[in-house]
Amino acid sequence: MSTLKTNNLEHLDASSPNITLGIGGGVNISGISTISNVVVGGATTELVVNGDARVTGILTVGTASVTLNGDTGVVSGINTINGVSFPSTGPLSNRNLIINGAMQVAQRGISSTTSGYNTVDRFTNQYGGTDENITWERVNPDSSSTPRSLGFRYSLKATNGDQTSGAGAADFCGIGHRIEAINVANSGWNYTSSSSYITLTFWVKSSVQKSFVAYLKTFDGTEQIYPFNTGTLTADTWTKVTKTIPGNSNIQVDSDHGPGLELFIYQFLGTDYTNNSVTENAWAAYAGSTRTPDDDSSWFTTNDATFELTGVQLEVGTQLTPFEHRSYGDDLFQCQRYYQRIQAGRVNAGTIGYAESTQVVITIPLHRTPRVPLAHDVSGRGTLTKVGNIAVNGFASSTNNVTGINFFASIGNALTLGLLSSGSFTAGDAEIVRYGASGDEVIFTLDTEI
Repeated sequence: MSTLKTNNLEHLDASSPNITLGIGGGVNISGISTISNVVVGGATTELVVNGDARVTGILTVGTASVTLNGDTGVVSGINTINGVSFPSTGPLSNRNLIINGAMQVAQRGISSTTSGYNTVDRFTNQYGGTDENITWERVNPDSSSTPRSLGFRYSLKATNGDQTSGAGAADFCGIGHRIEAINVANSGWNYTSSSSYITLTFWVKSSVQKSFVAYLKTFDGTEQIYPFNTGTLTADTWTKVTKTIPGNSNIQVDSDHGPGLELFIYQFLGTDYTNNSVTENAWAAYAGSTRTPDDDSSWFTTNDATFELTGVQLEVGTQLTPFEHRSYGDDLFQCQRYYQRIQAGRVNAGTIGYAESTQVVITIPLHRTPRVPLAHDVSGRGTLTKVGNIAVNGFASSTNNVTGINFFASIGNALTLGLLSSGSFTAGDAEIVRYGASGDEVIFTLDTEI
């Protein structure tokens, strides 16, 4: 067998070598546009290209454009497999800092005309200065829509009323979501660095063609705001909005259970809150009168105009990944940290309490530990409401109806209640507390929203 010794191999018309042979081994190949079949390495490190591709044992890839079975992706912190992108750095699950971004959970109900947390969990519906209330609903996106094809079965919809007096300076209508500070602080986002990013995406549709104003806002230290807009939406067309947002040295986020970051998307924001001197896509100190540039009022002044939102995702990094679909149970469990409904018991079912003069104390298990411990006499520590009737049957006395809740408090995932009664009891006696004494089931709702 003969041996040919050379450093380089090149085509007659080439200006530089196509193949360079290194001393002691190693081959550099350039200028290849078509490969019919290549095998590299053997069993542990292998690349086969011949219609299909098989890659094993490759330890490091810098940045490369790769086409597999007709799907093209860029390998640089992200891997594309079967047309689906997966991050190769950071978490593979729990990437989304938004809770209930697919609008699955609606514990309070699916329709409301009241401002506040009243429909889809973790999203607040805010409006003011209206002549006719805004209607908020959890609805199903059109069966032929892109969000539907991507697995989104629910969206949050706002339907405008008849604003006969027009768009006033103090009028507004918007959808908000607050992220708990501890979740932001521990997300992996270096929020004080302008070279560290978060990426926000959502699907949106409006019956009126316009650009909608929005912002992200921080709460700790000197409050900061990052205004942006959706771009002009084509009427009645679902549009995916993506914003990549850098950190800023002025941002402060405490690792506590208060608000850390707020997203607000407005259908309309009056001039009491806007100013055309505001710079979009940049952080600045927050001021209530200069949140965004002046807003187009066409949606607000159009009777029965609609606005839909779904697929809201906020993740660390510059790389957009597919929406992190979670099971209904997972989303519900996350939402119950901020709001939960506790069915105390079936009609005429009971529990044992102990008496303290004119009240009976009982303990009810919660679905999960609330965001903050509850105490009825501490401002801002949550609210408790009751639907249905409760009666107390004393062992040695007749039935006494419960007239009110004297106190409530939570320790871990247990709720203790002091129930006032129309009768009196002997302190220390055991008493039977019977739910639904008048035929209604008893449901407690526990609210610790940020």
